Amino acid sequence: MRKIEHLGIAVRNIESSAKLYEALLGKASYKTEKVESEGVTTMFFQIGESKIELLEATNPESPIAKFIEKRGEGIHHIAYDVENIEEEIQRLKKEGFEMIHHSPKLGADNKLIAFLHPKSSGGVLVELCQERKLPSE
Repeated sequence: MRKIEHLGIAVRNIESSAKLYEALLGKASYKTEKVESEGVTTMFFQIGESKIELLEATNPESPIAKFIEKRGEGIHHIAYDVENIEEEIQRLKKEGFEMIHHSPKLGADNKLIAFLHPKSSGGVLVELCQERKLPSE
């Protein structure tokens, strides 16, 4: 793992939360994106080398809606930047970590992602992120 890529924060309303984070961080978000497969709208703020990702559910069955229903708004996950997500998944499985995703899937912000189950990572939902390579790269 190379760095903390972002902190994911579950919010009820992304527009009102955006105003709060713009005031707190002193800058506007650089991207808003829907991830249909996860039932979520995301909004990103760049802070140095890391990011803050706001997550709003787009349907009541999404993981974010269920998280907010159980725990309320707040930190949802910590994401780590990795060089090779497939190798990192295999390494972590060998170390005894339980994966939610056994192979990478498309995520927001041009990333391949995979989550570890919080039962095996000290109660923290961990996301692995790898920058997607464009065909010309």
